[in-house]
Amino acid sequence: MSDCLFCKIAAGEIPSSKVYEDESVLAFRDINPQAPTHILVIPKQHVADSAAQVTPENSAAVAHCFEIIAKIAAQEGLDAGFRVITNAGAAAGQTVPHLHFHILAGVEMADKML
Repeated sequence: MSDCLFCKIAAGEIPSSKVYEDESVLAFRDINPQAPTHILVIPKQHVADSAAQVTPENSAAVAHCFEIIAKIAAQEGLDAGFRVITNAGAAAGQTVPHLHFHILAGVEMADKML
Protein backbone atom coordinates (compact mmCIF):
# COMPACT_ATOMS: atom_id res chain seq x y z
CA MET A 1 0.00 0.00 0.00
CA SER A 2 1.57 3.24 -1.12
CA ASP A 3 0.25 5.39 1.75
CA CYS A 4 0.91 2.91 4.58
CA LEU A 5 3.48 4.14 7.11
CA PHE A 6 4.82 0.66 7.87
CA CYS A 7 5.02 -0.25 4.16
CA LYS A 8 7.15 2.87 3.67
CA ILE A 9 9.39 1.88 6.60
CA ALA A 10 9.71 -1.67 5.22
CA ALA A 11 10.64 -0.25 1.80
CA GLY A 12 13.33 1.94 3.37
CA GLU A 13 11.55 5.17 2.41
CA ILE A 14 11.31 6.18 6.08
CA PRO A 15 14.24 5.47 8.42
CA SER A 16 13.87 3.20 11.42
CA SER A 17 16.04 1.82 14.20
CA LYS A 18 16.21 -1.76 12.90
CA VAL A 19 16.54 -4.63 15.31
CA TYR A 20 16.03 -7.47 12.81
CA GLU A 21 15.36 -7.88 9.12
CA ASP A 22 14.96 -10.77 6.73
CA GLU A 23 13.25 -11.17 3.37
CA SER A 24 9.73 -11.02 4.84
CA VAL A 25 9.90 -9.44 8.34
CA LEU A 26 11.22 -6.19 9.75
CA ALA A 27 11.58 -5.37 13.44
CA PHE A 28 12.40 -1.89 14.69
CA ARG A 29 12.29 0.18 17.87
CA ASP A 30 9.07 2.12 18.46
CA ILE A 31 9.52 5.90 18.25
CA ASN A 32 7.09 6.35 21.15
CA PRO A 33 8.10 3.52 23.51
CA GLN A 34 5.64 2.37 26.16
CA ALA A 35 8.30 0.32 27.99
CA PRO A 36 12.11 0.39 28.20
CA THR A 37 12.13 -2.21 25.41
CA HIS A 38 9.44 -1.58 22.78
CA ILE A 39 10.02 -3.23 19.42
CA LEU A 40 7.56 -3.47 16.53
CA VAL A 41 7.57 -6.59 14.36
CA ILE A 42 5.90 -6.31 10.97
CA PRO A 43 5.52 -8.44 7.88
CA LYS A 44 7.18 -6.42 5.11
CA GLN A 45 4.33 -7.22 2.75
CA HIS A 46 1.01 -5.64 3.68
CA VAL A 47 -0.76 -8.97 4.25
CA ALA A 48 -3.51 -7.55 6.51
CA ASP A 49 -4.52 -4.32 8.21
CA SER A 50 -4.81 -6.08 11.59
CA ALA A 51 -5.20 -9.45 13.29
CA ALA A 52 -8.89 -9.27 12.36
CA GLN A 53 -7.89 -10.00 8.76
CA VAL A 54 -5.67 -13.03 9.34
CA THR A 55 -6.74 -15.87 7.07
CA PRO A 56 -5.42 -19.31 6.11
CA GLU A 57 -3.83 -17.62 3.09
CA ASN A 58 -1.76 -15.13 5.13
CA SER A 59 -1.31 -16.92 8.46
CA ALA A 60 2.20 -18.10 7.54
CA ALA A 61 3.31 -14.46 7.80
CA VAL A 62 1.94 -14.34 11.36
CA ALA A 63 3.70 -17.58 12.29
CA HIS A 64 6.98 -16.25 10.91
CA CYS A 65 6.57 -13.03 12.92
CA PHE A 66 6.27 -15.10 16.10
CA GLU A 67 9.37 -17.13 15.20
CA ILE A 68 11.22 -13.83 14.84
CA ILE A 69 9.76 -12.50 18.10
CA ALA A 70 11.35 -15.45 19.92
CA LYS A 71 14.67 -14.78 18.16
CA ILE A 72 14.54 -11.07 19.05
CA ALA A 73 13.69 -11.83 22.70
CA ALA A 74 16.82 -13.99 22.93
CA GLN A 75 18.93 -11.43 21.06
CA GLU A 76 17.75 -8.61 23.34
CA GLY A 77 18.27 -10.68 26.50
CA LEU A 78 14.64 -10.54 27.58
CA ASP A 79 15.13 -13.48 29.95
CA ALA A 80 13.00 -11.91 32.70
CA GLY A 81 9.99 -11.96 30.37
CA PHE A 82 8.24 -9.90 27.75
CA ARG A 83 4.75 -9.19 26.46
CA VAL A 84 3.55 -9.38 22.86
CA ILE A 85 0.55 -7.25 21.90
CA THR A 86 -1.36 -6.65 18.71
CA ASN A 87 -4.24 -4.22 18.41
CA ALA A 88 -7.11 -4.65 15.94
CA GLY A 89 -8.94 -1.43 15.16
CA ALA A 90 -9.00 2.08 16.53
CA ALA A 91 -11.08 1.12 19.59
CA ALA A 92 -8.26 -1.25 20.60
CA GLY A 93 -5.63 1.46 20.17
CA GLN A 94 -4.36 0.56 16.69
CA THR A 95 -2.95 3.65 14.98
CA VAL A 96 -1.27 2.12 11.91
CA PRO A 97 -3.43 -0.17 9.74
CA HIS A 98 -0.71 -2.73 8.96
CA LEU A 99 -0.52 -6.02 10.86
CA HIS A 100 2.13 -5.62 13.55
CA PHE A 101 3.17 -6.92 16.94
CA HIS A 102 4.61 -4.99 19.89
CA ILE A 103 7.31 -6.60 22.02
CA LEU A 104 7.32 -4.89 25.43
CA ALA A 105 9.81 -5.57 28.21
CA GLY A 106 12.06 -4.05 30.81
CA VAL A 107 9.40 -3.11 33.33
CA GLU A 108 7.25 -5.08 35.75
CA MET A 109 3.88 -5.40 34.06
CA ALA A 110 0.54 -5.58 35.78
CA ASP A 111 -1.32 -8.88 36.01
CA LYS A 112 -4.41 -7.13 34.73
CA MET A 113 -4.35 -6.04 31.11
CA LEU A 114 -6.56 -2.99 31.73
